[in-house]
Amino acid sequence: MNQYSKRMVIVHWLTLALLVIAYFLGDSLDEARHEGGVTTLAYLVHSLVGAAVLLLVALRLNFRRVDGTPPPLGDALMDRVAIGVHYLLYVVLVMLPVSGVALVLSSGVGKAVLSGDASLLPAKYTGVSSLPHNVHELLVSVLMLLVALHVLGALKHQFLMKDGLIARMSLKRNS
Repeated sequence: MNQYSKRMVIVHWLTLALLVIAYFLGDSLDEARHEGGVTTLAYLVHSLVGAAVLLLVALRLNFRRVDGTPPPLGDALMDRVAIGVHYLLYVVLVMLPVSGVALVLSSGVGKAVLSGDASLLPAKYTGVSSLPHNVHELLVSVLMLLVALHVLGALKHQFLMKDGLIARMSLKRNS
């Protein structure tokens, strides 16, 4: 096996697309919350995108188990680093939606979204809701760092090592 299965490739790129959407929605939510113009619909959409990411991560982990993965390329130390980065990505991609749910449950967001009443949305996360909010924001930063390492590793393989690693995550099948 030199490539990931088609379904793993599809889930990988769908996850990336949803993460980009979730990031920009979250950024817009934060900005609108500070300016007082946030809507319950924005929170609902952000939450649904986060739930979809969690579902895709669960599917991806299952597909890894069932379909397997291509063998590592490169040297042993860098292969171990790559495996570590991948596992940390999975952990963060699970913990982000979990911290989001904790935030919704510990603040007025859940009640506001269920009632459609934006006046119930918190202007600031304080008390018990500050911890999940801070964790959620920290995990976003950690995710950005891990994604940067992931992309840098892929670029290293593509342009320095020229070993075709990026083709393993393509829908185009090698012969």
